[in-house]
Amino acid sequence: MKSKVLNSLLIFTSLLGYLEWGGNNHIFLFKAEAEIFSKLLTDPSSVLHPFTILPLVGQILLLITLFQKTPSKLLTYISIGGLGLLIGFMCIAGIMTLNFKTIISTLPFIVVSIIGIRHYRKIK
Repeated sequence: MKSKVLNSLLIFTSLLGYLEWGGNNHIFLFKAEAEIFSKLLTDPSSVLHPFTILPLVGQILLLITLFQKTPSKLLTYISIGGLGLLIGFMCIAGIMTLNFKTIISTLPFIVVSIIGIRHYRKIK
């Protein structure tokens, strides 16, 4: 049961990411993901980029693990890797620009990922 709770938290915390860039532009990842889904149906080639596809696949794999009787370690690790690429780069960008909103928005996912990896390493 703890594995499913951790995987649910990974999905939830991955959607909390916050981005800001020049010209007073900003977006939360849950809103960006909604836009990606809408563009995926109308213009799929416009969303084909590793930083959109890998995290999306990661979230889908985490969602699949929620329906498994015993969540797969491998799928969870792959999901953390895919989502971790985007969240990690967001955190690095936040640190480089001293954007505390971005840094703070990435910390929940990073913390839950570390807890999840430690949890799955204990399971044999």
